[in-house]
Amino acid sequence: MTVLGNGVDIINNRRIGKAIKNKKFIQKIFTTSEIKQSENKYNKINHFAKRFAAKEAFLKALGTGLSNGLSFKDISIKNDKYGKPKIYITNKLKNFLMKKFKTKKIDIFLSLSDEKDNSIAFVILNKK
Repeated sequence: MTVLGNGVDIINNRRIGKAIKNKKFIQKIFTTSEIKQSENKYNKINHFAKRFAAKEAFLKALGTGLSNGLSFKDISIKNDKYGKPKIYITNKLKNFLMKKFKTKKIDIFLSLSDEKDNSIAFVILNKK
């Protein structure tokens, strides 16, 4: 495997707590499934903070940010049946990745963590 990119982001949970009071912010940043997942969470602030950090870390690993018509909603963070977080991307973003890295086989690794004040995400993009 070859590392194509890596990114890390840390966010203050209070900052996201203030931001999610604005429904426009939530609608702009998070996918419908991420918003729906939050309904069952005791700590919605940390839930959204970790997902925001994951999107930022992914964009850093990509190395382009939100250029080329990409948006935060092209990236979705879901947990598998064991609770492990995973990044899902739209076909538009998949096509962009394949073009940028000149490969069709890319693994995306994600690690999330949070505590009272901060949430952090780390992303690695690997060529299979």
